[in-house]
Amino acid sequence: DDWRGRVVLDVGCGMGRNSFWPLRYGAKRALALDVDERSVAAARHTLAAFPAAEVRQQSIYEFGERDAYDIAFSIGVIHHLQQPERALAAMTRAARPGGRVLIWVYGCENNGWIVHFFDPWRRMLFSRLPIGAVHHFSLYPSLLLWCVLRLGVGGDYLRLLRGFAFRHLRSVVFDQMLPRIAHYWRRDEVERLMRDAGLEDVRLTWVNRMSWSALGIKPKAGGQGAP
Repeated sequence: DDWRGRVVLDVGCGMGRNSFWPLRYGAKRALALDVDERSVAAARHTLAAFPAAEVRQQSIYEFGERDAYDIAFSIGVIHHLQQPERALAAMTRAARPGGRVLIWVYGCENNGWIVHFFDPWRRMLFSRLPIGAVHHFSLYPSLLLWCVLRLGVGGDYLRLLRGFAFRHLRSVVFDQMLPRIAHYWRRDEVERLMRDAGLEDVRLTWVNRMSWSALGIKPKAGGQGAP
C-alpha cells in the first residue's frame, strides 16, 4: 500500500530489483538511476515488463529534478559514495514536499571486526585488484565464514547468512571486498546525515543488528526545507 500509485526514484539501482518490487506493488512510475553501463543494461532487462519504468545512466550528483517524487530511495549505495551528503541532498531536492526519502546503509554497530580487521585489507589491497582477482580471493574468506556459520555462532545477521547457499554467501563476501569506498556509520551519524539533508520526522530501524534503514520526510512549503 505504501507504494501503490506513487512516483518513485531509485538511486543506484544496480540490476533493478529494488525498483521491481515497488512497480509490482503498483507504483505509478519509477525512475532508476545508475552510473554503471552494465548495471543499467541489467536493470532495463529486469524492468522490461513495466512500461512505467525508466532506467537512466546518470549520477545522482548530476540529477537536477526537484519536487517530483513521492519516494526517493537508495539501497546499499550511499555508504559507497565519496560525497554521501551531496547525494542525499539531491535525493531530498528530488522528493516532493511531504514526500519520503529512504536509505539503507552499513552500520558500525556489531561490525567492529569488519571495520578494524577486514576493511583495511579492502582499502589497501582488494579494491585495487582486477575484479576477477577479487572474485578468486573471495573464495577463501567465504570458506572460513561457511565453517564458522556451521558452528552455530553469531547474532541475527549470521543466523540469516547460515541459511544461504555457499554461492550466495560468496557473493556477499565479494560485495564487501570489491568497493573502493565503504562507510560504516553509527546510528547518530546516520540520523545526522538525514537531518543535515533537511529531512524531518527521521526514523531509523536497526536491520539485522548490523545496518541502518533511515526514513525521513521532506518538509512541506513553509517548513525547514532542504538545502
